[in-house]
Amino acid sequence: MRFFAGQLFKFIMLMVAVSMVSFALVSLSPTDPVQMNVGQVAYLNMSEAKRAQLAEYWGVNTPLWERYAHWASAALHGDLGTSLRYNAPVVQVIATRFVNSAALMSVAWLTSGIFGLLLGILAAVRRGGWLDRAVKAYCFLLASVPTFWLALLVLIVFSVWLGIFPLGFSVPIGVAPADVTLADTLHHLMLPALTLSVVGVANIALHTREKTIDVLESDYVRFARTRGESTATIIWRHGLRNLALPALTLQFASISEIFGGSVLVEQVFSYPGLGQAAVTAGLGGDAALLVGIALISAATVFGGNLIANLLYRLIDPRMRPASRRPALNLMRRKTGASHE
Repeated sequence: MRFFAGQLFKFIMLMVAVSMVSFALVSLSPTDPVQMNVGQVAYLNMSEAKRAQLAEYWGVNTPLWERYAHWASAALHGDLGTSLRYNAPVVQVIATRFVNSAALMSVAWLTSGIFGLLLGILAAVRRGGWLDRAVKAYCFLLASVPTFWLALLVLIVFSVWLGIFPLGFSVPIGVAPADVTLADTLHHLMLPALTLSVVGVANIALHTREKTIDVLESDYVRFARTRGESTATIIWRHGLRNLALPALTLQFASISEIFGGSVLVEQVFSYPGLGQAAVTAGLGGDAALLVGIALISAATVFGGNLIANLLYRLIDPRMRPASRRPALNLMRRKTGASHE
């Protein structure tokens, strides 16, 4: 109970800090939100009265603390404000965009976890061979490649040269939402999701490789080999139970990387998700929308890290509170008594 109370306190403090920093960054930005949203030509041809009216609408001259206090008071009642760039409630914009981002990140998250686990096991089983060297080279190369560069390369090859996938967007251009099929959605989702998943494979594969090597060098695996069990049988019966939970824990902890990479991928593929909306809000000075996206992003990453911490506590008894480790405490008391 104390653990969850502490996590709740951290979550509240995180939300407050993220909202304050987001508001401060928008206010300190040298970008004029009025000029950015109406265009430079229209702004120059606009009267002073109209400029003052738009400046008041965008809250340019309102002090930061006053805008933040007004927003925080409304946010406590569930109102995150109105997006000035999309002319709609922030909750509505986030709900629409979050569905697209959630689909993109879920496919990338699952794909990177599965392929990372398989590649790590194969590299460890063929340790020192060409397959092991190829997997390590692949992981090290991906870890050093910028996400946006890889997305541009994939877009050029598979969309421009080969024409297999569309150039962007989440649905076909010119098609009514009611006429969009599941196949159309998956066709537009596949390339950005695969691009995002390729980047997340490296950490899972390298971690699984090291863990698999430790398992294969353990005493119970040596005993299983003496009984004539094959490597595949050993991995299936003895290895997966020791590899799945650590890999899953690391996978939940990597949600922040998936979330950060999705911003760049969505920009390259013009995919209408939270990442693209965040860039639009930042460039246009839309503080309410930017803060709302920052909050939902921080909450998602916090949830992933919380699940990872809970899994760590289940895997490693040493991370549990002392009151929940009676066997370890009893052993320590007996050891101390024998020394006395």
